[in-house]
Amino acid sequence: MRVLGVDPGLTRCGLGVVDGSVGRPLTKIEVGVARTAADLAIEKRLLMLESELDAWIQRHRPDVVAIERVFSQHNVSTVMGTAQASAVAMLVAARHGLPVAMHTPSEVKASVTGSGRADKAQVTQMVTRLLRLTEAPKPADAADALALAICHIWRGGAQTRLEAAVLKATSGATR
Repeated sequence: MRVLGVDPGLTRCGLGVVDGSVGRPLTKIEVGVARTAADLAIEKRLLMLESELDAWIQRHRPDVVAIERVFSQHNVSTVMGTAQASAVAMLVAARHGLPVAMHTPSEVKASVTGSGRADKAQVTQMVTRLLRLTEAPKPADAADALALAICHIWRGGAQTRLEAAVLKATSGATR
């Protein structure tokens, strides 16, 4: 399975592509950060993110796009920007016919480190080890995007198989 992980943000949007499956070694394909200047108009920033995400999807042809679920914060403008960047990622994935999976920060942390309360340094350290990288991905947004992809491979793959089995069982029962 090839997963594009997206850590949404307007100023820095982490992007990471990982290949792998449960029980097999994971492989980092590419990692980076799409950046937009804070002094640009919001619509131009969103258009820049859309263009970058589209290029990543065309270049890597992922099977699924895993996006961090926006959670409540005290800073409303940060939440709005994160939600807008998340929506752009969902839109681009839908345009390419790709499924979208949303994972909470706690799910990602628990999946990668074993603790839903891990800090950014612990997540980065585990991503580096799991992907057998020679150096830690920087900035943290890049490491978080890889963590999202890993989380989906480990959690989402099983969830997708479960949903497919339920669908098959229920569609067979209605015949």
